[in-house]
Amino acid sequence: MYAIDYEDFGTPAPVNGQAGTAADVTVEIDGHAVTVPDGTSVMRAAALAGVHVPKLCATDTLKAFGSCRLCLVEIEGRKGYPASCTTTVAAGMKIRTQSDKLMQLRRSVMELYLSDYPIERQPTAAEARTELLSMAETLGVHSSPYANGRRHVGQAKDESNPYFTFDPNLCIVCSRCVRACDETQGTFALTIQGRGFESKVAASQDEPFLESECVSCGACVEACPTAALTEKSIVALGAPERAVTTTCAYCGVGCGFKAEVQGEGADTEVVRMVPDRDGKANHGHACVKGRFAWGYATHTDRVLKPMIRNSIHDDWREVSWQEAISYAASEIKRIQAKYGRDSVGGITSSRCTNEETFLVQKLVRAAFGNNNVDTCARVCHSPTGYGLKNTLGESAGTQAFDSVMKADAIMIIGANPTDGHPVFASQLKRRLRQGAKLIIADPRQTALVRTPHIEADEHLQLKPGTNVALLNALAHVVVTEGLTKDDYIAERCEADSYARWKAFVAEPRNSPEASESITGVPAQRVRHAARLYAKAGNAAIYYGLGVTEHSQGTTAVMGIANLAMATGNLGREGVGVNPLRGQNNVQGSCDMGSFPHEFSAYRHVSDPAVRKSFEQVWGVPLQSEPGLRIPNMFEAALDGTFKAMYVQGEDFVQSDPNTHHVNAAMASLECCIVQDLFLNETAKFAHVFLPGSSFLEKDGTFTNAERRTSLVRKVLEPLAGYQDWEITCLLSNALGYPMNYRNASEIMEEIARLTPTFAGMTHDRITQLGSIQWPVHDAAPEGTPTMHVGQFVRGKGKFWATEYVPTSEKVNTRFPLILTTGRILTQYNVGAQTRRTGNVVWHKEDVLEIHPHDAEVRGIADGDWVGLTSRAGDTVLRAKVSDKIAPGVVYTTFHFPETNANVVTTENSDWATNCPEYKVTAVEVVLVNQKEAWEKRAEAERALPRRTPKRRRQDPTPA
Repeated sequence: MYAIDYEDFGTPAPVNGQAGTAADVTVEIDGHAVTVPDGTSVMRAAALAGVHVPKLCATDTLKAFGSCRLCLVEIEGRKGYPASCTTTVAAGMKIRTQSDKLMQLRRSVMELYLSDYPIERQPTAAEARTELLSMAETLGVHSSPYANGRRHVGQAKDESNPYFTFDPNLCIVCSRCVRACDETQGTFALTIQGRGFESKVAASQDEPFLESECVSCGACVEACPTAALTEKSIVALGAPERAVTTTCAYCGVGCGFKAEVQGEGADTEVVRMVPDRDGKANHGHACVKGRFAWGYATHTDRVLKPMIRNSIHDDWREVSWQEAISYAASEIKRIQAKYGRDSVGGITSSRCTNEETFLVQKLVRAAFGNNNVDTCARVCHSPTGYGLKNTLGESAGTQAFDSVMKADAIMIIGANPTDGHPVFASQLKRRLRQGAKLIIADPRQTALVRTPHIEADEHLQLKPGTNVALLNALAHVVVTEGLTKDDYIAERCEADSYARWKAFVAEPRNSPEASESITGVPAQRVRHAARLYAKAGNAAIYYGLGVTEHSQGTTAVMGIANLAMATGNLGREGVGVNPLRGQNNVQGSCDMGSFPHEFSAYRHVSDPAVRKSFEQVWGVPLQSEPGLRIPNMFEAALDGTFKAMYVQGEDFVQSDPNTHHVNAAMASLECCIVQDLFLNETAKFAHVFLPGSSFLEKDGTFTNAERRTSLVRKVLEPLAGYQDWEITCLLSNALGYPMNYRNASEIMEEIARLTPTFAGMTHDRITQLGSIQWPVHDAAPEGTPTMHVGQFVRGKGKFWATEYVPTSEKVNTRFPLILTTGRILTQYNVGAQTRRTGNVVWHKEDVLEIHPHDAEVRGIADGDWVGLTSRAGDTVLRAKVSDKIAPGVVYTTFHFPETNANVVTTENSDWATNCPEYKVTAVEVVLVNQKEAWEKRAEAERALPRRTPKRRRQDPTPA
């Protein structure tokens, strides 16, 4: 069922077709001249002229199909009645969409459809809005003379999926659901099974939807013109009444959505979320999380009253907002008076809006009076910021997502788009089906290695921790085989840095043959991959946390930038260096100045001119020395010099490595203020809990992985009374530093005033354009989809010699396996949101993937409980025996606090940014016969945090 405010034009616009070009065609439709791009279907041309031809099998998100025969038209000079969806316009064509004969034909077709449809029963309010019944009403058909014939009746509904139902009794076998699964999602999970009267829609091998290959993206549900596929929320609540445009709060794709609701004010209720067809990041597509997993916003676990307690061992006490804010402010003041100005700090959230994040870092710098602010982006993409800033000049990805449709070769390193960024993955798969080459570098066999109609040209299954060695080997081939773009390099890059890098990678020790013993990847595969990338007309690199979350994360990012510059693959569409951000506003939280050494737009706090611009607007002197990073805060807390923390929308007790160390640090604080939706793991160490607001309860903006800033609009009134930015203002005012904004747009105006890359950004401007990709300023008033066109932001691109330095985390006889971690499609980050939705039916616990050989020698079978142990700690979880992982490597996710996978990860981190090395931990796996004993031990260790000895960190190795 369509979004309630969506107008469907029947067929897609022709590729590269825009009115006003030399390829325009003028036709006559019902006596009126209409000009449209060449290649436009008659149906779409009519719709653009305001004439809507009846249809059932056609929709403008799918290729024309021509099966329903309801859209027949008359064309002067042509025999018969062609289908308007499959007939394209031609100059001078005269088309008639209405006549007695056309009405007779359409009515007859509709009568045939209704002959096998239960038209006799009273439709629900939601059913009445379906295209089938709407078309029947338009044609005046309310019964069928063929209804006494053979019919499909009494078929069982498929209610297995938690979010939608399939009623085959209402299916007209139009194939739209099948085509949506193929063309839009690219999963190919649905098919038309059987022939003639036996034809039916089937999921996989005629299985229930839940057990099939269906990924529950919902494209089939939206495509269905009947009520055969319907959201259960519509069945339960009825049809929505109005829609509010907003932005998804899950991954870094930043999908646009229409929140369809009933009621007004405090009685507003969300009925469903529908992807926005005008969304520039998603183009009307969605995934299971964004479309369906929004129920957490009204879950009974939500904390809606402020709470305080004197000790983390006390019970919580509900208080008024005034008392909670006053208590929090008094504790900050007391601690600073006792321990000094720098004894407190704050953490921003990559799940909150730009406006909220900006205010938290402002609170720390202006009200706390120090630079002790950091963000959860520290533990994911901080190496991206550092690496790209020092090579290209800007701390962000270079392309729009749509750029992938012009790529001839695509390299994916340390990312799993089908699980982590599924809507982008669907677009990526479309390009791959069109013939683009695919190279994957990953320790696991991810879905894109082999999926329907797609197979990677090379899967470089490297050992965890060897990214830099692999990138150097790829570069070695490019340089020694003469595949560099020397003219491009001479024009756009520093000559001396290029010369040093070229000599470095050309050394025999960086050859694929020499690095094979390090990476485990056969040399011939590396050479083939390098040639595919370097010889492609347009080659793009997409990477994720499998690159950044290493001790050499920054070095690997620099290596990727080196490779792109050397092959001339920057500064146009179809190419680029593209970090896939994990959370909805990771990019934005970094842009807003959430790091302790940088103001917004990545400008160092030591720069007096930058500092002065902020001081003039904020009215207070600001510190020139960088503050504490998150790991430094923990160390200072254990040392007794850091005593209070304000945490907005972040659960680092679950997400940060070496959980025992984090717990010990948090337990030593005298005041921890947590602002969140739920009592998460970090809240166990809190003294003040301030109930936050979900994305449905606030106004503001998110910035996605392609630098696209989109509006988040308030759909519901804040359940706890305040939006998150308002709570930060209350705390700041109580501390004596005034923050008096009337709305989120005023905060964005201040951001734009102080942030060069956001200079032209306003909420009104975003509304006008739909979204804006920064930088946006006078020279680029509508934003910048592609970065580094003509020249790099830093002027000349800079190459860096990326020496491979093995991680200090090594296997031995006690810990002979390497653990690497990641995510899964149906869960998100620490699971606080998705664990409180129907998504748990797919993934209700973290499991440990282990290769059959490693499982066999340990006596482990699929589904067994196993103990996972490292030098940092241990946990217990179920084993999943899988050949997707290489021998010697095990893999798990971190979505469930019961598993607490980060108990075993260590404090190793990136040399430049302290981004933790989640992807390499030496472990052992053993069969557990007494699961309860393991769980009790792990629970006791979590409940009684202990301080771990300080471990001297190795000096950082220059890249």
